[in-house]
Amino acid sequence: MATVPFVKATACGNDFLIIDFVHAPSDIHAFTRRICDRHNGVGADGVEWVLPAQDADLRVRLLNADGSEAEISGNGTRCVAAWYCAEHPRRSVPIGTGAGLRTCELIAREGSDFEFRSSMGEPEVGDDFSIKFAHGEVTGTPVSMGNPHYVVFVPEFELGWQAVAEQISLHHDFKYGMNVEFVKVRNESEIEVRFCERGVGETMSSGTGSCAAAVASIHAGKVQSPVRVHARGGAQTVEWSREVFLTGPATLLCRGEFFI
Repeated sequence: MATVPFVKATACGNDFLIIDFVHAPSDIHAFTRRICDRHNGVGADGVEWVLPAQDADLRVRLLNADGSEAEISGNGTRCVAAWYCAEHPRRSVPIGTGAGLRTCELIAREGSDFEFRSSMGEPEVGDDFSIKFAHGEVTGTPVSMGNPHYVVFVPEFELGWQAVAEQISLHHDFKYGMNVEFVKVRNESEIEVRFCERGVGETMSSGTGSCAAAVASIHAGKVQSPVRVHARGGAQTVEWSREVFLTGPATLLCRGEFFI
């Protein structure tokens, strides 16, 4: 029986499977959908496929739970860094992603629990614009963290926000889909965020989403850097002057073999 070895890791409840690309089946997209299924597979928000790199310790190719490809996951990259540090005595892990090189600096480790401060690149903030729906419209701020985000400020997280966020994510104005963040500002240094990610839906956390939400909040003058970003899965810290840095945890959960 053929098997694919994997490691499962989580960053604030945003969970990923880490697999060496040498084990990739011919239809990697269908396999990713199968292994990420939470009832008939291992279950995860996506798979970080690990490949060799010339200008970094390794590079990753990220596929979402629905098999679609994404440029980068901040949390997923941090999970890969934890997996790498568990196998190699390193304090700094440069990782190639679809959005460019990202370096994860190890701050602390206790067993399978890690904390990293990661470089996340320079964001691009656009002008606010509105998305129209049959029931009304929503205004948000576009932010690129190497992948696209649309940040919507709300006074509260209303019942059914997930359906609205999914409509935004799949709106025809966004040809390649959109990561959506609903943001509630707590005070000048803290925000609370809910995430709807392309190819996944609601997630417990998001690394690039936390960065986009914090950057939009700073840009709008609602908070000041550093920003503590609270999500259902836990909290992370975002710093932004020119480049963005993200500090947060990653935990290695288990390893196993998936039958194919």
